[in-house]
Amino acid sequence: MEKALIAMSGGSGKVLLALSGGVDSSVAAALMQEKGYDCIGITMKLYDSETGQACRSRTCCTLEDVEDARQVASTLSMPFYVLNFKDDFQKKVILPFVETYENGGTPNPCIRCNRFMKHDKLYQRAEELSCSYIVTGHYARIEKDESSGRYLLKKAKDEKKDQSYVLYFLSQEQLAHTLFPLGEYSSKEEVREIADKYGFINSDKPDSQDICFVTNGDYGDFLEKFRGKPYPSGDFVDENGKKLGEHRGTVRYTIGQRKGLGLSLKKPMYVSGKNIEKNQVILSDKEGIYFEGLLANDFNWISLPPTGEKTVEAKTRYNGKAVPAIVSVRENGDVFLRFPEKERAVTKGQAVVLYDGDLVLGGGTIIEGYKKI
Repeated sequence: MEKALIAMSGGSGKVLLALSGGVDSSVAAALMQEKGYDCIGITMKLYDSETGQACRSRTCCTLEDVEDARQVASTLSMPFYVLNFKDDFQKKVILPFVETYENGGTPNPCIRCNRFMKHDKLYQRAEELSCSYIVTGHYARIEKDESSGRYLLKKAKDEKKDQSYVLYFLSQEQLAHTLFPLGEYSSKEEVREIADKYGFINSDKPDSQDICFVTNGDYGDFLEKFRGKPYPSGDFVDENGKKLGEHRGTVRYTIGQRKGLGLSLKKPMYVSGKNIEKNQVILSDKEGIYFEGLLANDFNWISLPPTGEKTVEAKTRYNGKAVPAIVSVRENGDVFLRFPEKERAVTKGQAVVLYDGDLVLGGGTIIEGYKKI
């Protein structure tokens, strides 16, 4: 039987629980304790609110979240610690977030937080504490393929809540020592019912939806505050270079964007590209934001990579739909995808994650989209 499934059915030993203060991680903690594990709760301190990087109510990681996590740990009579990872968070998450925007991309900081904070840093701490597993409240599943000996990452049973897209980076070693107790549940309602049963203070708490360190929801404002300077205005241009108006800094726009341009145009136009050297934001009609292919790097294969072309399903956005694609791997490890039917708003800096049904094959970072190949 698969190791991960054995662990989920019951066990002993120590596990390190990432407690965010939300209902999902709280229920994950309760489930692991029910199964007989010796549980240690950990919340990460990632920044100082005094620096202006405070969270809003629809984000994770607020001071309120820390207190909610502490209360849940107390309810479960579980040891609880707050770990200071502020310097690492600044280097590994916030700075790459800023640099990606400055280089014309649109980052996904939640993936980097999961990768470098929750899984790298907590995995290291789990080893120091002699814990067998780290446990989070993510909606995903881990199984072991006995024929190949490889651990597999799969979508959650509740596809509406599935978070496998933000977990594509997990190594075989991490998969072998990670548990996602919520992946087998069919609905969020079931999870909230468990929280109610335990009397958790956060049983009806809304899900976090925003980036925790962007305090007012305006990425451009955050970037300017972080750098201590405004980004220069420049030209909106069409695909032929004709000026259409003035933008407020290239960092404030992303591929596929139509609203918030501040222009009065004769027809709907969308952000279809950026020329960073010329400080231009390029606009086109809807057809101009569809792509025939993409190139990705920093690719992590959970399954074995294909030796030739392989037909897969690909997601290029967290909330996007998986679409058919043909994948091939280049000699340097970069991954090239072409879409039989053009894909909307392929964006540099976002993740592309490949699936075979509910199985995650792997994923990486988009470095270029191709409108024609």
